[in-house]
Amino acid sequence: MKIGVISDTHIPVACDELPASLRKIFQGTDLILHAGDLIEMGVLEELKKIAPRVEAVAGNMDSAPAHHILPPKKVIKAGQFSIGLIHGWGAPEHIEDRIRREFEKIDIIVFGHTHMPMNITKNGILFFNPGSATDKVFAKENTVGILELTSTIKATIIKI
Repeated sequence: MKIGVISDTHIPVACDELPASLRKIFQGTDLILHAGDLIEMGVLEELKKIAPRVEAVAGNMDSAPAHHILPPKKVIKAGQFSIGLIHGWGAPEHIEDRIRREFEKIDIIVFGHTHMPMNITKNGILFFNPGSATDKVFAKENTVGILELTSTIKATIIKI
């Protein structure tokens, strides 16, 4: 299973639309995960044009209507793996410790909030933050991620 991972798009605040290169990067994905701070809910409709299934959670910058539609966290089954999807909160330091407490029996935690990519395994759990696809306020470059799930997990951060 191939999964596109995106977060912190902040549309239309950071930019007017998703990067055009996203269609090519996420080509052939079975699922796209958005880890919050969409701002404009139309982002999900655009992502649905790329992949057959899109899952998202609300972030701290999302509107009240987005919080009404999207949960703050969710667990997604992908093959033999369980993925926790959450935005995150607070300072970047030790964010993985805070978000870890939100899930039980999980293989991967996909999160956002910091705008800084992270791809680390800690205590047997992959912590994967794709960074921001549109905003460079906290990072030098825009990035997204790809998860490839077979009998193992392959996680890649991609510069846009």
